[in-house]
Amino acid sequence: MIVFLGLGNPGDRYANTKHNAGFWVINELARRWKVSFKPGKGDYVFSQKKNGRVLLVKPVTGMNASGAVVKTVCLEWNIALSDLFVIVDDVDLPLGKVRIRPKGGDGCHRGLESIIYHLGNTHFARLRFGVAAGDHKRPAEKYVLKPFKKNDQPLADEIIQLTADAAESILYNGLDKTMNKFNS
Repeated sequence: MIVFLGLGNPGDRYANTKHNAGFWVINELARRWKVSFKPGKGDYVFSQKKNGRVLLVKPVTGMNASGAVVKTVCLEWNIALSDLFVIVDDVDLPLGKVRIRPKGGDGCHRGLESIIYHLGNTHFARLRFGVAAGDHKRPAEKYVLKPFKKNDQPLADEIIQLTADAAESILYNGLDKTMNKFNS
């Protein structure tokens, strides 16, 4: 089974903030596949594609506590780290860019930091959704907790689609071919 896990913060207060890019992409995949979310056995909601081989997950703990949920999901569903794909915002990538990596550090991202801590491993793929628009990106903690400016929102909407396309490409073409196509 393959898991696409989007990082974000639950609740209306954060719904439109840049930090929820992972949730936006997971929601788009659920829309495309016509599946809905239901509560998991832990602090997450999930949806399963009809063929049963793909799981969409959104932790409901808040970004900085996502790692415990990821560990729970991996144990509960018997997920190998090679089948885990974390979708996350990246303040160091310009808006309009997607970067896919098979492994790596946390890049100063608290959600990834939590996942790495709880898994004790950095060998899981991540789809990084660039959110850097304009020149006032620091402090990053404040920048990512704001919505995009009105003129940046159309490009953000395009990148939601592009990142969802990349996730689907991983399913049908594999990670290496997808990285070659989307990281160019």
